[in-house]
Amino acid sequence: MPIRVTRSVIPSLFTTMNLFSGFVAIIKATEGEYVVAAWFIVLSVIFDGLDGAMARLTKTSSEFGVELDSLADVVSFGVAPSYILYAAFFHQWEAVGMVIAGLPAMCGALRLARFNVQLTGFDKEYFLGLPIPAGALTTISYLVFHHLSNDTIPPTEIRPALLAIITIGVSLLMVSTIRYDTFPKPTPRAIKAAPVKFAIVLLGIVAIIVTKGKGIFPFMVLYLVYGMIRQLFHILRHEEEEETMEELEETPFDI
Repeated sequence: MPIRVTRSVIPSLFTTMNLFSGFVAIIKATEGEYVVAAWFIVLSVIFDGLDGAMARLTKTSSEFGVELDSLADVVSFGVAPSYILYAAFFHQWEAVGMVIAGLPAMCGALRLARFNVQLTGFDKEYFLGLPIPAGALTTISYLVFHHLSNDTIPPTEIRPALLAIITIGVSLLMVSTIRYDTFPKPTPRAIKAAPVKFAIVLLGIVAIIVTKGKGIFPFMVLYLVYGMIRQLFHILRHEEEEETMEELEETPFDI
C-alpha cells in the first residue's frame, strides 16, 4: 500500500526542523558552544515562522499542526533555553539556579497549554502573554551577546543579577495576560494594513544583521516594554470609562 503524501506535510516539515534546531541547540550547549546554540534558537524561530506561512500558503492549517507546533516550541523555546541558561551560568547557583533556569521551560509550557485551549482561530492580531519564541530570543540573546561577552557594558559585577531578573521577568510575562502584537505577515495586504509595524520589524531585522546578533536583545526589550506600556494605558483608560459610566448613572439622582 503506497504512502499518501498530502500538502499538509509541508508545514509539518518546517515544524519538525524547528524541533530539530532546538535539539541541536541543546547539544551545542553541552559542548560549551553557547553562541552557536543561540543561533540555532534563532533558526528555530525562523522555522517556526515559516511553518505558519506554509500552512496559510497551502491552506492546510489544522489542529494537528497547532499541537505539533506547540510540542516543537516547548522544546526549542522552553527546554533548550532553560538548559543553555543553566549550563552557561545558573549551575553555579546550585538548587536556586536550577529553579531559575527552569522557569522558561515551565512557564513556556503553561503558556502554550493556555494558548491551545483558548485558540479559536489560526490568524490572531495579538498574543495573550509574551509569545514563547520572543521569550527565548530575549533571554538567550542577553546571555550570549551581553552576559558572556567581553564588553564593558553591562558591568561584570551586575551581570548575574541582570540575568536572573531577565529570566524571571520574561518567564512571568509569558504566563501574564498582557497583550503582545503578532509580527506582521510579509504579504501586500498585511503590509497595507499595518505599514508602521512592518517598517519597525524590517528595521529591527536590518539592525540585527548589521550588529551580528547584538541588536536582538535591545529589539526584544522594546517589544516587551511596548506591550507593558500599552497594557497600562488600557487599564487606566478602562478605569476612566468606568468612572464616567458611574457618574452618568448617578446624575439623574443628583437633584
